[in-house]
Amino acid sequence: MAVGSGSGKLILFGEHFVVFGLPAIVSAIGSKTVASIEFKDSPGWQVEDNRPETLGYKKEKFSQQKASIDLILKAAGVDVSKKGIKIVLGGDLQAASGVGASAASCAAIARALNDLYSLKLDNRKINELAFEGEKGYHGTPSGIDNTAAVFGGLLVFKKDLQLGKNSIELIKARKPVEVVVGNTGLTSDTKFVVGEVKKLKEENPVKFNEAVKKYQRLLISARVSIEQGDWKKAGGLLDENHALLQQLAVSCKELDLLVDTARQAGAFGAKMTGTGRGGLMFALTPGKQLQDKVLDAVKLQGFEAFATTIG
Repeated sequence: MAVGSGSGKLILFGEHFVVFGLPAIVSAIGSKTVASIEFKDSPGWQVEDNRPETLGYKKEKFSQQKASIDLILKAAGVDVSKKGIKIVLGGDLQAASGVGASAASCAAIARALNDLYSLKLDNRKINELAFEGEKGYHGTPSGIDNTAAVFGGLLVFKKDLQLGKNSIELIKARKPVEVVVGNTGLTSDTKFVVGEVKKLKEENPVKFNEAVKKYQRLLISARVSIEQGDWKKAGGLLDENHALLQQLAVSCKELDLLVDTARQAGAFGAKMTGTGRGGLMFALTPGKQLQDKVLDAVKLQGFEAFATTIG
């Protein structure tokens, strides 16, 4: 039996903007998806998905998961037509929209295949396999989720729209910082939402370009504030980024309620993370005491939530 893992992630700044070649800041989190793979006598592959989930997520994503696994196997050059494999997914990362669940599973499967078939792939190649798998879920993924899932840490990611050579740069935060993640309980369709943003760009380029300019300015300040450990400043910039995503119409009333709840409970800042129209938000809550206070406030609103760290 071979085993591999992939980290969950939170996009701190830049979801949707990253699709258009703008840099984004992403952090891996401590929760992971773990894949174990073993050979079976019959041909083909089968998957047993034991990940914790937002209700209905795995059922809703099953056809995309099937396409994803087929793509990973093809990219790895693995033939299961005679001797098949069984994939078992687990770990403590909840399968939910916004936390990079699909990318974490792609990275975990790629790593386990690498082990099982002795492919001798380095992390760069593992990331390429995970990216191929992400196409099954997202059509044309940015690459940011699988990069965080494979490499971990706190990264500046920029998608190369011309040559396809995405750039990754490590940010050195002074120390990990506490955050609270709130779950709307709604599963997002990334392909659809990304398509809606592209449609907005085409139909209202002035509005879209104004949002881009504002985002470019706040991103510069965001990186400096993270490197300096100025979390008050970073929190305010998270709030600004959420407002820009509201302008792109990718938030929703549940996300806005979670964000408002976290801010009222004392969070330094809060925003949606990931696709939007459901999924997750996260709140910046330096210190265990503040983290617990915001976590309780979110749960009192009836939402699932968990505490973790970034950086």
